[in-house]
Amino acid sequence: MRADAHVRGSLFDGWNSPPNLVTYVRIVLVVVFLALYIASGRFGSESLPLRWSATVLFIIAASTDKLDGWMARKYNQVTELGKLLDPIADKLLILAALVVASCFGEIAWWVTALFVIRELGITVMRFMVIDSGGSVIAASKAGKYKTLFECCAIALLLAPIPAAVGMETASAHVYTIVTAAVVYIALILCLYSGAEYLYHTLRRSKQ
Repeated sequence: MRADAHVRGSLFDGWNSPPNLVTYVRIVLVVVFLALYIASGRFGSESLPLRWSATVLFIIAASTDKLDGWMARKYNQVTELGKLLDPIADKLLILAALVVASCFGEIAWWVTALFVIRELGITVMRFMVIDSGGSVIAASKAGKYKTLFECCAIALLLAPIPAAVGMETASAHVYTIVTAAVVYIALILCLYSGAEYLYHTLRRSKQ
């Protein structure tokens, strides 16, 4: 009992610190975003205003994805709970958006599956490195570009511009092609940065 109480106390120590409060808000934003996205229907067929709202909310949530971590480091308020929830909040928005997009048929399932496998795999690996007492390798340039292109790709996918201008118009087709190109660039960067992280982690473990 004493050991369990100690673990619980250390995990929830500083649960109400400002960085953790920001993390909670980000997770709530993901839930609200998903509700708007699902309610708007495929390509905004049920409600274009809801689809636009989901798009704006996604952009806001994506723009704040590093805010809580930056606050924790700057003000020396790093907590065990924050280290647990921060990477979860970081991935939850993007992966949840991709899964819903695939359910709607707006993006192929194999594309979403590759994103999910990479993101979850690297996240689990980071936790394993931390648990073993090692230091996590910082995100590479490829990883940072991956995050940027992921967010841009999903924002383009969410924006109901094709539905607004007419799904069969030339403008809609051009927009769809550009969106697909950004999605595939994000996927390439996702897989490359994942392989790069895996290589450097394994190389460090052998030293």
